[in-house]
Amino acid sequence: MQCKLLNSVVAAGALLGAAAVGGTSARADDLTLCWAAWDPANALVELSKDFEAKSGHKMKFEFVPWPNFADRMLNELNSGGKLCDLMIGDSQWIGGAAENAQYVKLNDFFDKEGIKMSDFIPATVTGYSEWPKNTPNYWALPAFGDVVGWTYRKDWFARPELQAEFKKKYGRDLAVPKTFAELKDIAAFFQGRQIDGTTVYGAAIYTERGSEGITMGAMDVLYSYGFQYQNPEKPYELEGFVNSPDAVAGLEFYKALYDCCTPPGSSDAYMSENVDAYKSGQVALQMNFAFIWPGIHADAKVGGEKSGYFANPAGPGGKQFAQLGGQGISVVSSSGKQAAALEYIKWFAQPEIQAKWWKLGGYSALRAVVEDPGFATSQPYAQTFLDSMAIVKDFWAEPSYASLLQASQKRFHDYVIAGQGTSKQALDGLVKDWTAVFEDDGKY
Repeated sequence: MQCKLLNSVVAAGALLGAAAVGGTSARADDLTLCWAAWDPANALVELSKDFEAKSGHKMKFEFVPWPNFADRMLNELNSGGKLCDLMIGDSQWIGGAAENAQYVKLNDFFDKEGIKMSDFIPATVTGYSEWPKNTPNYWALPAFGDVVGWTYRKDWFARPELQAEFKKKYGRDLAVPKTFAELKDIAAFFQGRQIDGTTVYGAAIYTERGSEGITMGAMDVLYSYGFQYQNPEKPYELEGFVNSPDAVAGLEFYKALYDCCTPPGSSDAYMSENVDAYKSGQVALQMNFAFIWPGIHADAKVGGEKSGYFANPAGPGGKQFAQLGGQGISVVSSSGKQAAALEYIKWFAQPEIQAKWWKLGGYSALRAVVEDPGFATSQPYAQTFLDSMAIVKDFWAEPSYASLLQASQKRFHDYVIAGQGTSKQALDGLVKDWTAVFEDDGKY
C-alpha cells in the first residue's frame, strides 16, 4: 500500500487518446514517470537508461516523498494533469483510477504485445493490476512487489548467554518465531535489556496515525488471527467478519505487543521511524515492508551477518498471512504521449529487464525471475521475499478506499495507542464506519 492518506478522492478525468493504445511512437518524446521518492526509485532511474538508449525517448522522473505521495499524485490524476505520462501508483488506487478513467486499460495492448499476466506472481496481478478484483481487466503492469515482513538482530540471537537465558525461561531456543505468540515472547525478552552497555527494546511496529501506518501493522496481525473484510459468500456483509471473535483477539494481541515491547516514543511510527530504530541499535525486531531489506543488508552497523529476515509468523490455528505492499505501473490517460509510454511498459516487461531490476534493488514480480533456481540464494532476504509473497492479503481497493482507510486509522489508533475502549468496541465501530461508506456508495 505505502501511501499518504488522501482526505478526499474526487471523481475526475476522462480517457484520452484511446487510439494510441498498442501503437508505436513515431518520434522521440520526453516521458515523465511519477513515483515515490525512495531507494527503489533511484534504481529505476539507473535501469531506465537502457530504455533511453534503445528507444530514443528521454526519461524524466517526478519522485515525491511518501508522506506527500498520495496527496500529490492523486490530485494530479483527479485534475487531469499533464505532469505524469507513467504512474507507479499505490495498489489501492486501481479501483478509483479505473472507474474514473484515469489510467489506460491495458488489455488490448497486452494482447498485441504478448504480455501475459500469468507470467507474473498471481498476488501482484490481483493486487496491482485488476479492477474489478479477480476479473481479467488490467490497468497496470506489476512493477514492484512488496510485503510486510520482519528483520531481526541475528547477532543478538546468537549470543550464548542470551540463548541460555531464553531457553531457561521459555523452554525453547532463541530463534526465528514460528507464531505471533513466540514473537511476543522474544520481544518481551529483549525489552529493556542491556546489550553492550545500551538499553534495547523488543520490537518496532507500525503505529502511525496520519496516513496508513497502524492499519498496515494491525492488519498484518489480524489476517492471521482470522479477520475477514466481508462475508466470502455475500460481498459487503461485514458484521461477524470484521468484528469476529478471532479478529477481536488479533487486535488485542497487537495492543499487547505495543504495550509490552516497543521503544519509548513509538506512538506514531511507520516505515522510516522503524528503520531508524533498527539501524540505531534500539530494537531486536523490526516490522517493515521488504523494500528496506537491501538497505539493511548494506548498512555498516547492522548489515551483513548481523541481521536476518523472516516472513510474518502464524496466528492461532496455523493461519499465516501478510500485508501486501507494492505497486503497478500504469499509463496515465491524460498524457499526450501514450504511445511512447506504452513502449516503456513493453520494455519494462521483458524478462532480461526484470532480472536486471532485481539486481539493482527492485523487487520484480515476474515469475521467470523469482522462480529462477538461483533466485532464493541471490540475496540473504530473497527466500523470505518469496515466502512472504506467497501469503499476502491486501486492504480494500474500493474507489472509496480513502474513507475506509481513514476509519480504520482512527479506530485502531484510538484503541491500540490511546487505550480507548475495547478491541470489540473498536471493531464494532469499524463495521459501523465501513457500512456507512458502502451505503453512501450504493453497495447495499
